[in-house]
Amino acid sequence: MDKAELKELLRQVAEGSLSPEDAALKLKMEPIREVGDYAKVDMHRGIRQGVPEVIYGSGKTPEQILGIAETMLGNGQKTVLVTRMTRETADFVRAGLPEGTAFQYHEAARAAVIGEFPRPTGAGRIVVATGGTSDIPVAEEAAVTAEVLGNEVVRLYDVGVSGLHRLLSHLDVIMSARCIVAVAGMEGALPSVIGGLADCPVIAVPTSVGYGASFGGIAALLSMLNSCASGVSVVNIDNGFGAGYMASMINHLS
Repeated sequence: MDKAELKELLRQVAEGSLSPEDAALKLKMEPIREVGDYAKVDMHRGIRQGVPEVIYGSGKTPEQILGIAETMLGNGQKTVLVTRMTRETADFVRAGLPEGTAFQYHEAARAAVIGEFPRPTGAGRIVVATGGTSDIPVAEEAAVTAEVLGNEVVRLYDVGVSGLHRLLSHLDVIMSARCIVAVAGMEGALPSVIGGLADCPVIAVPTSVGYGASFGGIAALLSMLNSCASGVSVVNIDNGFGAGYMASMINHLS
C-alpha cells in the first residue's frame, strides 16, 4: 500500500462504502513479511515514504530475488523494481513468476520492472544527461528508476564538455526540466556546466569511467563536490538509482 492507496482507503471509510473494521483490518496487516530465512520485506514503506521497497539484486541469488518479488506482488504491491540484475537472473525470475505477470528487463540499466508500469504523475520532466556513451549504464539506471516512480524522462546522452556544442544545442530541453540528473566520469565537469545553465536542481552522479588517475570515479566525485555552480548535489559513485529516486522526489513536490 502506498500513500495514494491509503488516502483512497480513508475516503471510502468517510463515504461509508467501507466499514472502519474492514479498513482497520487492511491497515493492521503485518507490516513485515518474512521470506524464508533471508529477507524481511517492509510492506508499509510505501505508506511512510510514498515509494514501496525496491530490490537491490547484486549479491542476491535468483531464487532469493524471485521469493522477495513474489511476496511483494502477493501482498498488493503493483510494481516491483529490481536493480543491479543480470540477464541470466532476469530470465530465471521471469520464468518463475505466475503466468501473465508483466515483466520488463532493461539491459543497459541492469534493472527489471515486474508488474504494472505506472503512468507519469510528476509535475514536470526529468532530464538525464551523460558526459559520454560509457556513462549510459549508470544513466539508464537513473532513468528507469525515475520512470518506474512515475516520471516523464528525457535522455540527453553523450553531451560532455569535450564537445560543449552538443549540450548547448539542447538548451531548450535543459531550460524546461524540473530536475536534471547529470552523469559523468573522467573529470566530472558536466554537472557544473549544466548547473550554470539550468534553473532547477541538478543531481550529479560520478561514474567509475576513466583512466588510472580517475581512481574509479573518485576524481569525478571530488570535482562534483567542489562544483562552483549553485544548486548541484552529489550522490555516490555509479549510484544511478539514488539519483533517479531523488529526482522523482523533487518532481513530485507540490
